[in-house]
Amino acid sequence: MIELLPLASYCLVMSATPGPNNVMLAITGANFGGRGALPVILGIQAGVFVQTMLMCVGLGSLFVTYPLAQQVLRVAGSLYLIYLAWKLSGASADGVRASKAVSFTQATVFQALNPKSWLKAITVASVFMPAQGNAFANALQASVIGMLVGAPCNFMWALFGMSIRRLLDDPRKQRAFNLAMGAALLVLALMFLR
Repeated sequence: MIELLPLASYCLVMSATPGPNNVMLAITGANFGGRGALPVILGIQAGVFVQTMLMCVGLGSLFVTYPLAQQVLRVAGSLYLIYLAWKLSGASADGVRASKAVSFTQATVFQALNPKSWLKAITVASVFMPAQGNAFANALQASVIGMLVGAPCNFMWALFGMSIRRLLDDPRKQRAFNLAMGAALLVLALMFLR
């Protein structure tokens, strides 16, 4: 049986602390409000759910057998974050916000390149999955707990973005916000590359 409190605590720390998903949610909330952020939140949760399920039912053994596969994903994800940081730092230089938010599908697929999501899924599979019992039922339980804890954290980051939305009507402030968020993504990418 999965120990619920340690798993929920780990999921809370991983979901609430700054990372690529949370930076994306703050940006989306700031630029598109709650309606724009909802598909992103749902997409993140769908992607993390699938990722956790796959890791818990055995994909994690692939990374044990082929550690290079995990390294390749980590480097690819970090390079993608650097690309996003570069795009974001140049966004809205003229004061015009982006025309559309990240879609549900884009947020779901983004999890395949998100190093923090991989780290979370691998840790859940390797630390919190019991050796005995029904592997699928345990994986489902771990994945659902991750969603139940992660979704409110995602809403919190989107609400943060929404709360500063009015401040970003000034093109200079929006530019400064985009530069700060781009820098945050760059720092995260460099941390994942270490």
